[in-house]
Amino acid sequence: MGKMRENPRYNVISMRISDDERATLDEIMYSTNKSVSQLMREAMEIIKLQANTNIRKAA
Repeated sequence: MGKMRENPRYNVISMRISDDERATLDEIMYSTNKSVSQLMREAMEIIKLQANTNIRKAA
């Protein structure tokens, strides 16, 4: 049986991307030594921070 994780992740998201987008993603993965999942999590955090900043500016 697999090891128990503190924060298990059960949700899977898939998306279609072009060959050029895949090549860019592969380059980023190689240069940062990160997985697609790690990159997407970081991207979501950046977008969330930007959205929060924009909300505060609008208020």
